[in-house]
Amino acid sequence: MDFKLTEEHIMIRDAARDFAKTELLPGVIERDEKQEFPKELVKKMGDLGFLGMMASPEYGGGGMDTISYVLAMEEISKIDASASVMISVNNSLVCWGLDTFGNEDQKKKYLSKLTTGEKLGAFCLSEPEAGSDATSQRTTAIDKGDHYILNGTKNWITNGNSADYYLVIAQTDKEKKHKGINAFIVEKDSEGFEIGPKEQKLGIRGSDTHSLNFNDVKVPKENRIGEDGFGFKFAMKTLSGGRIGIAAQALGIASGAYELAKDYSKQRKAFGTEICNHQAIAFKLADMYTSIEASRHLVMKAAWDKDQGQNYDLSGAMAKLYASKTAMDVSVEAVQVHGGNGYVKEYHVERLMRDAKITQIYEGTSEIQKIVISRSILKD
Repeated sequence: MDFKLTEEHIMIRDAARDFAKTELLPGVIERDEKQEFPKELVKKMGDLGFLGMMASPEYGGGGMDTISYVLAMEEISKIDASASVMISVNNSLVCWGLDTFGNEDQKKKYLSKLTTGEKLGAFCLSEPEAGSDATSQRTTAIDKGDHYILNGTKNWITNGNSADYYLVIAQTDKEKKHKGINAFIVEKDSEGFEIGPKEQKLGIRGSDTHSLNFNDVKVPKENRIGEDGFGFKFAMKTLSGGRIGIAAQALGIASGAYELAKDYSKQRKAFGTEICNHQAIAFKLADMYTSIEASRHLVMKAAWDKDQGQNYDLSGAMAKLYASKTAMDVSVEAVQVHGGNGYVKEYHVERLMRDAKITQIYEGTSEIQKIVISRSILKD
């Protein structure tokens, strides 16, 4: 086992850390309060290569490994989870999905713009009655020969109003169940495509989350990804990789909260000494750090599995399950370490606590991760 990062990994990690501290941190509280999507910062992320890290260089991507990606995700998530979820969706779900399963024309037309930040992507699977149960798609795509007619609603879509291209999962043949599902590339200006109101969220409030409505939207057949009936497999494969990204996001939220708590404990005094010298606080920090390190190993193992071409369904699910719980536990304790100040926005930990909760829900709830894990360990 080799736990040492390469020079390239360290360079990418440090670049992400610097960007987060110099560009994201100054306005992060204001963006959270105003639910403001960081449009200008997205362009800078694209220029720095954070939006197409794992995509092929042939299409403007960085050609980096998954370990590089999770290192960047952790550093950015320490500061701004709203920015990191946008990076996760564009990288893990949209760019990776198109790079892996799209045809040459689709890659040239769409992927080459998504990797550079010229355009932004969204992944549209969840529906009012098809969140965790992805097979129950109510959105329909009726085959009309050279095109499909798309009707339905998608919920909780990250980059909902800010995206230019949407990967939409829809049911073409209900009788075939999951084998009758397809995935389509839908452009924002398509006639009949409407963006619903912005969601009022507990956390990741700077992330642009909307419902989407498709009313007789005409989608060219060349915009279908893969063969007829490939959509469900496409969704599951992309989500498996996406879970690694969200696990890295959860790890970053936990790491950020821990670092703030540790620094605060060295400054705040009570009963004549810094509070880090009190066992009650020191033991909290010890538990936080241990859980973070365990999460980091799970995240890195999942990323390594993916890079080695091994099946990463199990390791990705374990990483997301454990890291998301760590994010929630550590951020709550970070608020506690800060005492009354932890409840105040200027100390950042209350925002990290609010941001942490979503990592246990999106891209597969913790309950779904347990289903994936249990099925994997019990099938032999």
